[in-house]
Amino acid sequence: MHGLGVLCTDFYVNQKIALKMDLPTARETVLSLFDRVQRELPDMNRFRRYDGELALESPDADARYSWLALNQTAIRSGCVNPESLDQAYRLHRLLLEVAPYFLSVSPLDVDFVELVFGFDLEADANRNEVVFDALLADSPLTALIDTEREAVLDAQPFVGFSLSRRGDLQAFIEIKTRTGAREIATRQWGNEPISVYLTVRRYGPYKTLDDFTDSFGTLAGHAERLAEERVIPGVVVPIRQTLMS
Repeated sequence: MHGLGVLCTDFYVNQKIALKMDLPTARETVLSLFDRVQRELPDMNRFRRYDGELALESPDADARYSWLALNQTAIRSGCVNPESLDQAYRLHRLLLEVAPYFLSVSPLDVDFVELVFGFDLEADANRNEVVFDALLADSPLTALIDTEREAVLDAQPFVGFSLSRRGDLQAFIEIKTRTGAREIATRQWGNEPISVYLTVRRYGPYKTLDDFTDSFGTLAGHAERLAEERVIPGVVVPIRQTLMS
């Protein structure tokens, strides 16, 4: 696994191209795009249909796999537990290069492009309490809950900030715990992980198709910097240390 994922159970790199108009759904159009991707990435050979979504996937080999999906207004792709960031970026860059031609996507049609770094940490505990203890216990918010007598039902911090003066380049850090009230009542914890998401998003307008691939370098640069300087030391490491303790 890439070095960014050594502290978590699963690490993944996802991309989303969000559109304003509906994508074409003709068989020839979709299959032509999938065939083009498969020629470049032969392991992606599983064509699946989900509710409202068409997907092309690679086999799950030791928890490593890649996927792309088309729904009504988005082109999404992901690489789980990549051996390198270049491996993950290869799929995303390919879609930015070829999808507009196969799916008739115009620069005017693009709402935003985002890159997501995801970190999953297994937790056999009240995942809300883990996040609360790791990230909020030393803050003024700790006075809101008497943890001696009260169980934490929800603790899912979300922070967003602008990376540009115009506000078209933004970053978001979100923690998802997925702990249900039934789990807390029974003290029987499911196998859902704590997920930490770092999202870097670039809003339009885009002027040319070349802007898609050019902006990817900007997104990746910010995502790598924020992950290494802030998210891993400030979020992932404290959660992991709390889990281990």
